[in-house]
Amino acid sequence: MYFINISFRIDYLKTQHLKINNPLKIKMIITPIEILYFLILTLVIGYIFSDKVSIRPKTVYDMLHPRRFNKENLIFASLVTAPAVILHELGHKFTAMAFGYTAQFFIWPLGLVIAVVLKIINSPLILIAPGYVGIPPVADPLQYRLIAAAGPLINLLLLGIAYFILKYHKKLTKKQTIFIALTKQINIMLFIFNILPIPPLDGSKIFLPIS
Repeated sequence: MYFINISFRIDYLKTQHLKINNPLKIKMIITPIEILYFLILTLVIGYIFSDKVSIRPKTVYDMLHPRRFNKENLIFASLVTAPAVILHELGHKFTAMAFGYTAQFFIWPLGLVIAVVLKIINSPLILIAPGYVGIPPVADPLQYRLIAAAGPLINLLLLGIAYFILKYHKKLTKKQTIFIALTKQINIMLFIFNILPIPPLDGSKIFLPIS
């Protein structure tokens, strides 16, 4: 299984979309429409990973009698995977806002549709391009790089917390252990992939020269 998450940011055309929105809504920490976007994102990602991230390992019976939908696995997969993606995007958003920029998260419907189609056809490649944080052009190179780095650093923080819990907390239940271990794995993948210096990944904005 291959997991790809693409976090879009700083694009002139997306900036124009920001300009036509209500300024009062953009200044809110999290707007109602962003909450709706995050809910949609959570359900889609949970569905995509519902047969890959489960509370218990698959048995021979499970393989011989596959279920089209498992509510328990959907909820569990959503709780494990969605925070890594959502907090990554909020890292970009809140860092940009800290520097005084307007910032808003938008879902990318086509990216979500592609991800669902790949799930339906049982593709070994999972491509998740859920959306982007739109902000105005950033003139200061340091601020530009810090905003780009904020997302991967959130994933690094989350995997560090998961590692610490697994290493030093000895009284976890089996379900808690599985949850934390999967959280660690998801954030490792997100951090490593997004830090690659390949456009449009965050790593390209951090390490490559600013054009």
